[in-house]
Amino acid sequence: MKLKKLHIIAPYPKGEAPSQRFRFEQYLTFWEEHDFEIHYHSFHTAKSWKRLYKKGLFFQKFLDLNYNFLRRWILLFRLIGAKHIFMHREMAHLGPPVFEWILVKILRRKYVYDFDDAIWIPNYSSANARFQKLKCYWKVPTLIKWASKVSAGNDFLAKYALQFHSQVEVIPTTIDCQNQHTQLVDHQKKPLIIGWTGTHSTMHYLDFVVPILRKLEKEFDFQFKVISNKKPNYQLNALVYQDWKEETEIEDLAKIQIGIMPLVLDAWSEGKCGFKALQYMALGMAPIVSPVGVNTKIIQHETNGFIAETPEEWEKALRILLENETLRKELGEKALLTIQQKWSVEVWKSNYLKLFH
Repeated sequence: MKLKKLHIIAPYPKGEAPSQRFRFEQYLTFWEEHDFEIHYHSFHTAKSWKRLYKKGLFFQKFLDLNYNFLRRWILLFRLIGAKHIFMHREMAHLGPPVFEWILVKILRRKYVYDFDDAIWIPNYSSANARFQKLKCYWKVPTLIKWASKVSAGNDFLAKYALQFHSQVEVIPTTIDCQNQHTQLVDHQKKPLIIGWTGTHSTMHYLDFVVPILRKLEKEFDFQFKVISNKKPNYQLNALVYQDWKEETEIEDLAKIQIGIMPLVLDAWSEGKCGFKALQYMALGMAPIVSPVGVNTKIIQHETNGFIAETPEEWEKALRILLENETLRKELGEKALLTIQQKWSVEVWKSNYLKLFH
């Protein structure tokens, strides 16, 4: 049987970004099992991606950018006659949708469009503010309109996409419980570890929780572990920092007994797909989350985790889990069952196949 070529267009190299690894990369083998031949086209090369957030190297970064744009021009020739194209977010990090326009209007190709954040809303740090106009956030509705189908990470994103396209399917970010998230938390291990994982760009969400942790560390023996790409500057005796590493990601998370996911209520957070909570739950721990976006769909309060909004609610939830080992274990078991039944790769993989029907 002749294999069907599936061209995947993504911003980052394979295996480097959670938005890609847990949206579609963990389905690549499944696609291959159903007669697709995968051709993966990232905007960044592995080398340019590693250099991107390093200080200095401006000339090299300039060369990287030009080289990556050249690769996109070459890719357009490879897509002549392509029947199956899956695009995650955009073809290029910067600039208007020139490549997409040529793909659709000149080459007459259609693509499945996938996104997992409110990427039409500017969201950046002050350090990167000078370059944000080049991001052209306004192009997202156009990319949705030009697609054959749209895959959105949650109901909030789907509602936005439905303004511009009639064929929108909600496919959540999912967890591979058979091949990746296979470890379980040890709830008996001491000292207890409260943990958070994420990039430095979202670390500011922890500002709300730090005063509560500072109060609790006077009464309880615990560590507060932050797994990230940049060390936080919080004044906490319980603070432990660990560099995020893909090869030990699951092992590092499994050492946490209480996972937290604080957020603020805004449009950007509404578009998030609850990935931290899903990861915590898949390892058998009950998370504490803010009542924002899809979190309230994933978590049933005091059944498989806690939903906390005010400082008082966060302190209460943390106290309960710090004090009660049996409850931590029971809620963690229910959290894992929730993932297996509703948010796993096994449950959703057929939906990814239907995108190309």
